[in-house]
Amino acid sequence: MDKVKVAAVSYLNTKPLLYGFRDHPVSGHMQLSVDFPSRIAQQLIDGTVDLGLVPVAIIPFLPEHYIISDYCIGAEGPVASVCLFSDVPLEEIREVYLDYQSRTSVVLARLLLQDFWKITPALLPAEPGYEEKIGGTTAGVVIGDRAFVQRKKRKYIYDLAEAWINHTGLPFVFAAWISNKALPAHFEQAFNEATGAGLQGPRLEKVIAENPTDLFSLHDYYTRHISFELSVQKRRGLAHFLESIKKLS
Repeated sequence: MDKVKVAAVSYLNTKPLLYGFRDHPVSGHMQLSVDFPSRIAQQLIDGTVDLGLVPVAIIPFLPEHYIISDYCIGAEGPVASVCLFSDVPLEEIREVYLDYQSRTSVVLARLLLQDFWKITPALLPAEPGYEEKIGGTTAGVVIGDRAFVQRKKRKYIYDLAEAWINHTGLPFVFAAWISNKALPAHFEQAFNEATGAGLQGPRLEKVIAENPTDLFSLHDYYTRHISFELSVQKRRGLAHFLESIKKLS
């Protein structure tokens, strides 16, 4: 078979899911690239990649889709790296910048603003550097590694995963390994083994050691905030999210 074109998010939260590809035979059957989430999502929609760790909000835009792994980027509590940041309380927010690197998080923020927080600020498209425009009554949704910077700067932090859980009682899935075509079963099995290998204790510690940062404890991030198993409850949360976005005004 031709090599499977695989794309993954370049954030810290994906490092454990990519680690196992280093020494697993499946890596010889794939061509891996990394980018930020919304760009990978478009690549999967356009068919320039076959499989991606992509924002789940793109599922309705795919003519066909297959979730091929037991692992994801999910949360069963505060996720820490997907937040609405503000210098004022929710009820005083008048504008919200929406992260240009995201799809799922933007849709999730819109759902929460409408159905959970029940506020109607103006929603602003963001461009690189928009984080510096957060201030006064202007808030911003910031995801990934850049969110760790904002955690040190902003007075109010509203964690989107935590808000979703409080709203629905279900965990949240931000991204999953999704293909836009059926892939061979033997590839799926090997791929699943490889992407889960970096979550094992010694290997996870190696991931942490290889990605030093003083912005946030990666041990806490990987063990207390990100939840990597695509469990039955997470699949229920994902199904509920996909159903909810149909009703988004």
